[in-house]
Amino acid sequence: MRKCAALTPVVKIMNESDQGTITITVNGEERGVPAGLTVRDLLAHFELHERLVVVERNRQIVRRHQYGEVPVTAGDTIEFVHFVGGG
Repeated sequence: MRKCAALTPVVKIMNESDQGTITITVNGEERGVPAGLTVRDLLAHFELHERLVVVERNRQIVRRHQYGEVPVTAGDTIEFVHFVGGG
């Protein structure tokens, strides 16, 4: 298992002063994202497929069936982790 080193595509970082944005930390980097997102929405925002990553929110793994229910709030620390095959 390894953490996603970079999120693709590059996402426009919004200032907190932009109406309706919050600041969260994603894989160690502060990001501005729209307010009111769930974990599922956040994955869509970063164009990540929910079956290809594990999401950790504030040091707790979020179960996939809860992605649509768990809110993303200002100050959250989110880690996207994906599995890599090989040998």
